[in-house]
Amino acid sequence: MASWNSVPLHVSYEVLGWFAFACWSISFYPQVILNFRRKSVVGLNFDFVVLNLTKHSSYLIYNASLYFSSAVQKQYRDKYGQKEMIPVAANDVAFSAHAVLLTAISLFQIAIYDRGSQKISKIAYGILLVAWTTAAVCFFVALHNHHWLWLISIFSGIQVCMTVIKYIPQAVMNFMRKSTEGWSIVNILLDFSGSIANYAQMSMQSIDQHSWVNFYGNIGKLLLSLVSLFFDILFMCQHYLLYPTKKRKLEASSEPDNAKSSETIV
Repeated sequence: MASWNSVPLHVSYEVLGWFAFACWSISFYPQVILNFRRKSVVGLNFDFVVLNLTKHSSYLIYNASLYFSSAVQKQYRDKYGQKEMIPVAANDVAFSAHAVLLTAISLFQIAIYDRGSQKISKIAYGILLVAWTTAAVCFFVALHNHHWLWLISIFSGIQVCMTVIKYIPQAVMNFMRKSTEGWSIVNILLDFSGSIANYAQMSMQSIDQHSWVNFYGNIGKLLLSLVSLFFDILFMCQHYLLYPTKKRKLEASSEPDNAKSSETIV
């Protein structure tokens, strides 16, 4: 089994990992708190939530299996080398478990709070059906051949696909409404910080081991960070540049004055 060559790099790896865990985990709370205070989920895209639950459930299966299962770890080392370190850390498992719980709470809020005319789309239902049907078929194939590493790689692939797909409904909804009201930007800022720390953590292990296996051996974690960064930047542009709250408030406050001026002229 591989071991760390540098104590400072090992310490940096742990610190960055738990920093990413803290940022990503805390990022769930602003939206949950916002929903609770408003007693409403209007502005939060429901497709985003249900796809997010599938994404984090798949990621939890991948992380927990690779971290706890000796059979999966053996298959990983048989494929990538006996001296390679397992690319999943304790903070990855902790984050996934926490994410599933908080996303489930958001889904519960959707069920009990005012949601206006919003509902989960048929497209989202279709995506969920395809994702879990694929997972079920692959499970029975792996059960016959005991290809557990291959199976969890499927779950990793599902979480990557869900990461890409889940952001699109919220981005489109913000664009159609020309507003980000009812949706927490703090979530995105924390997610952005967590993604940077996650990528840096992977770099620490690669630098220490003089190997890039940590990246392509856990491609799901790498793509998770890169895709999240892309959409986080997009959402920040929407919130601060395209549809800023202050601009909307100024426009709203100026409307009565404009109306009075029009009346005076008439």
